[in-house]
Amino acid sequence: MFDSGLQRIHEITGMAERHQDLSRRVARLTPFDGTHQSALPSLALTRGSMPTVCMPTVYQPCLAIVVQGRKRAVLNDEVFHYDPLNYLVVSVTLPGMGQVLEASPEHPYLSLRLNIDLEEIARLVLELGDLGPSPPAADRGLFVARLDEPLLDAVLRMVKLLDTPEDIGVLAPVVQREIYYRVLRGELGSRLVDLAQSGGGNHRVVRAIEWLKQHYAAPLRIEELAGAVHMSPSALHHRFKAVTAMSPLQYQKHLRLHEARRLMFADGIESATAGHRVGYESPSQFSREYRRLFGAPPRSEIARLREAGAPA
Repeated sequence: MFDSGLQRIHEITGMAERHQDLSRRVARLTPFDGTHQSALPSLALTRGSMPTVCMPTVYQPCLAIVVQGRKRAVLNDEVFHYDPLNYLVVSVTLPGMGQVLEASPEHPYLSLRLNIDLEEIARLVLELGDLGPSPPAADRGLFVARLDEPLLDAVLRMVKLLDTPEDIGVLAPVVQREIYYRVLRGELGSRLVDLAQSGGGNHRVVRAIEWLKQHYAAPLRIEELAGAVHMSPSALHHRFKAVTAMSPLQYQKHLRLHEARRLMFADGIESATAGHRVGYESPSQFSREYRRLFGAPPRSEIARLREAGAPA
């Protein structure tokens, strides 16, 4: 009993030291607020000196680890909080909302984002064999899990590689693979398995999402989408909503509106033109649905973003 308690104390102390080291390194590599792409194409670091409002975003498949501060992700009405003790995994592209909850100039919000490659995950799953029972079909493509010492150690070693660029080409793929392994072995790693395996029902949802990303501007015929991923329309609707918390039609609508928002903010395209480009024939319908999702009509919402200097 005494030995196990002592071991736990050593684990807690070791994690605290690793967290401090990781925090110092990320702070040094992010000298000003914003997202900083690292020398590793799959790794980006972020700093923020103040809390933010809840902002629309499109989550790409990634592992997100908060080094300092606290953040929340919102998927429809579901809220996922993550912080230095709990990391976020996004396994499919998901339109949602994000908000930094804790940050200040003295203790800025610091985080890192590592892109997830489902094909690499699938290869790793094949090598590992049985990882335990498959998750329920209702599991979301976004979840929060407890950070443990082996995963934290691997993440720290990846960030350390940024100080030795000559080692990145050889060692980064090895460390990234270890990080994937640690996530798969974590408390909720089984949620990635069915999405990554080609025979899994949820993997067909991944294929449906890729199809929608390629055809978001075209009218959606659910029978055509279901046929493309070899599912019945009813089965597709059920599985799709289980993973994304929205129907295929809602998902397509969100993709359209986020892309229109990007076109207006980043490329300076006029709202009616942006709406037409993403598939809206009626400017009034586009403006109505845009306001419903983003809280304001296109012109005023984009003007507010520019005034605040916020990313689209």
